[in-house]
Amino acid sequence: MSELQDARNNLEDALKAIDKENHFERLKNHERTLETNISIEKDSGEEKVFKAFRSQHSTLRGPGKGGIRFSPRVSEDEVKALSLWMSLKTAVADIPYGGAKGGVIVDPNELSESEEKRLSKEYINSISEFIGPNKDVPAPDMNTGAKHMAWMMDEYSKIEGETTPGVITGKPIEAFGSEGRAEATGYGAVYVIEKIIEEKGLEDQDLTAAVQGFGNAAEPAVEKLEEIGVDVVAVSDSGGATNKMEGFSYEELTECKRENGSVCKIGKDISNEQLLTLDVDFLVPAAIEGVINEENAEDIQADYIVEIANGPTTRKADKILEKRDVKMIPDILANSGGVTASYYEWVQNKSGEYWDKQKVLKKLRNNIQKAYKQFREVKESEDVYGRDAAYIMAARKLTNALEARQ
Repeated sequence: MSELQDARNNLEDALKAIDKENHFERLKNHERTLETNISIEKDSGEEKVFKAFRSQHSTLRGPGKGGIRFSPRVSEDEVKALSLWMSLKTAVADIPYGGAKGGVIVDPNELSESEEKRLSKEYINSISEFIGPNKDVPAPDMNTGAKHMAWMMDEYSKIEGETTPGVITGKPIEAFGSEGRAEATGYGAVYVIEKIIEEKGLEDQDLTAAVQGFGNAAEPAVEKLEEIGVDVVAVSDSGGATNKMEGFSYEELTECKRENGSVCKIGKDISNEQLLTLDVDFLVPAAIEGVINEENAEDIQADYIVEIANGPTTRKADKILEKRDVKMIPDILANSGGVTASYYEWVQNKSGEYWDKQKVLKKLRNNIQKAYKQFREVKESEDVYGRDAAYIMAARKLTNALEARQ
């Protein structure tokens, strides 16, 4: 079953739980999806054509919002699933955005930086009529970052004939970006963990975490976990996984990655599959979709799964984990720090007033912990599993917005 079908099934269940299944047909379908073919000249002089997409699931609660990824795995179904998740995520975070997503089918490892720049600009050219500060606001995603967003903003501004920083978020600070945006996704997930520790009275215990990933979201999460006193006993990246039961320091991991290109040169070598089944308090999947599935769900030993990646746990795995009482903090809550900070960047771009990092992170912490409190209340009042609670939260906000216009 695809991630898109999983997302739609979870949404349908949530709508049934709140007696709003009459809105399912409207909310399962996307408002619009654009497919384009973009052409760039390679450094060799060869012309290369790439297929690309931009999908907008819903603008009921505000402009579309969602990243742009460069990956060989990009497909229409993938961007549709991710844009639906974005509609749910912005609703859970209670920020005035809808959901969108985009991507280009490309292996960025096969491109030079100048080719990536040309591809970024041509992609924006191909979707320029589809996006805008009050229509759809893209951001970085897999294999894209601040420099890509700066190139894209520049290209859109040329098309519009005026500087338009609010068209895209995740930009460099020097190019109308926001302080705190780089840390926001990882920090946001740990702000939720911090609240769990506080509510459960776990402060004096020796707490452990395994983090699958060490990229743009996972690395700040490891830093923040260390700061709040949780021992990170395993991490991974594209080179493999490493484990040290006494815990890694953030400094040694970053230094090792800087010197060796991987975090997997220290500690005990383990597989990514082994990392997922370690006996830890918090398992933080922060890499790719579908890594926790019906084949390994019985082997998960963590007390909590805190999802930084989009869709790391399948629907079938959820059923197994629920029976085994593994607590779930789903992606649409746990990784909503990134889109929340993107909203702050957009607000700053529109107002022309820019905030310091401390203010951004303070606002982020308050916002995501407030969302977690609402999530916990729904979970307890409805007596449902974690993912179901988050979907019910989102479904209520989406249907309220829909009914307010009828």
